Amino acid sequence: MTSLTSLQKEDLTMPPGFDHTASFPVPASPDRAFQALTDPKQLQRWFAENISIDPRVGGSFTFSGRGSIGSGGAITAFDPAKREVAFHWTLLDVPTEARVRLVAGDTPETSKLEIEHRVLGLLRAHNPQHFVSDMWRHYHGNLRDHVREGTEVVLPDLSSDRPEVRVSIEINAKPKKVFRALLEPELMNKWLFGSAKVDVAKREISYGWSYDIEGRKVAGGPTRIIEIVENEKLVTDWPDWRGDPDKPTTRVTWTLEALDGGNRTRVTLVHDGFAHPIDRGDYQQGWRGFAGRLAKVAEALPDESI
Repeated sequence: MTSLTSLQKEDLTMPPGFDHTASFPVPASPDRAFQALTDPKQLQRWFAENISIDPRVGGSFTFSGRGSIGSGGAITAFDPAKREVAFHWTLLDVPTEARVRLVAGDTPETSKLEIEHRVLGLLRAHNPQHFVSDMWRHYHGNLRDHVREGTEVVLPDLSSDRPEVRVSIEINAKPKKVFRALLEPELMNKWLFGSAKVDVAKREISYGWSYDIEGRKVAGGPTRIIEIVENEKLVTDWPDWRGDPDKPTTRVTWTLEALDGGNRTRVTLVHDGFAHPIDRGDYQQGWRGFAGRLAKVAEALPDESI
């Protein structure tokens, strides 16, 4: 990646940094996605509440308010033909440069977002690489939702000292059906795509997720039931998805509220307990997707099943 223009001078007192690279699919053409990266009105919807951008080399890109983290600065590259832009970005008081480009996807209506983010210094985070990775997972999720018309985009308060993910959905099914779909493995597997196991008596729960990450095997999802109120509430733990034993275990709360005389249900999910606001990554988008699939499973249950 091209070196930082105004930060190229060596500073032997600066702690070593790192380069983060990532690639994400985007459900929009490269031109459409590049507009979302550079148009201030669109950036306000998925990136940050307050946007100021002068899209040219030597111009500036600044942002603040909900959704923002750190502060922007000078634009060091801007090439609409290559659908590429780079800019200075201060994260946790550390100078960095982000470079993003859009390349063609597998179809004319898809593209690929390529990220190169150079960090020049030591980010004071539990794991600096994970910090930057989670940040881009969050922003990619919002960009993806933005280019999908009609999809809700959430700008979280990334300065909050009590970060959380909150998703609410109304389901055309009685609370008892929804509760069954939350706890019966055969039904859970239909919306989790896992191999669920539940022992309410022992307060044990598993989604059956297993994957390799950073050279170790990780069992993702919850491990224990913290609180359970039949047809009303379910609270589980949620260990770090990367399997980092030093990261705090978070919590997922499902609350069921009867609507329309008990024939419909409002489900509210709150995922909280994150050590840092950016640890939420793309949970907002992920939980919204799971909630939508949960609704389909619960609504498909016949009345006689309850």
